[in-house]
Amino acid sequence: MNKQNVGTNERWASGVGGSALALWGLRRASLPGLLIAAVGAAIAWRGVSGWCSLYGALGIDRAGGEGTVGNLGVKIDRSVVAAAPPERLYHFWRNFDNLPRIMSHLDRVEVLSETRSRWHAEVPGGIPISWEAEIINDQAPQLIAWRTVPGSIVSHAGSVRFTPAGSGTRIDVSLQYDPPGGTLAHTIASFMGADAGRLLEHDLQEFKQALESGRLAA
Repeated sequence: MNKQNVGTNERWASGVGGSALALWGLRRASLPGLLIAAVGAAIAWRGVSGWCSLYGALGIDRAGGEGTVGNLGVKIDRSVVAAAPPERLYHFWRNFDNLPRIMSHLDRVEVLSETRSRWHAEVPGGIPISWEAEIINDQAPQLIAWRTVPGSIVSHAGSVRFTPAGSGTRIDVSLQYDPPGGTLAHTIASFMGADAGRLLEHDLQEFKQALESGRLAA
């Protein structure tokens, strides 16, 4: 198949990680091991061919753009245009209590002060984690930027920018992070369907649809 919809970095990670997973499963010499090996082989083929059937079914094309390595290990940029003015969107995102309503990986956010908050999430496997973040740039109604405080279990920085686009607003979200365990942990997470880039893209599309349908009041 000549058509490709998986980006270069993702193909490399799928090839290496899938092969390692397949070898690990075969060495288990058991039925569960064989099932794991089959999953690893499928992931490895995804890397070799550059084609993902799920991406194809959803109309996603990552061959031309993907998460890149940034100052904190992994950098992800995603955007969406929503039919709402910047002021309305800014005030919704600036209230961090609202974030779990639009970010599926967050359980809750406790607002500690005007600039500090504690984020609670659940990683694959049902393991709860939390970290404290502080706002480092706040330009109403154009930009909100934050980062984790020193000593947090998660090293993370992010920003959301609101730019007028016709009758709506372009929302640009940029995230940089080191998962617990570093870049290798991010790679493993992507094999299990928990890649942060795909999750963020899904969440932004869900936010747009909920906002424009009236299911979400911003």
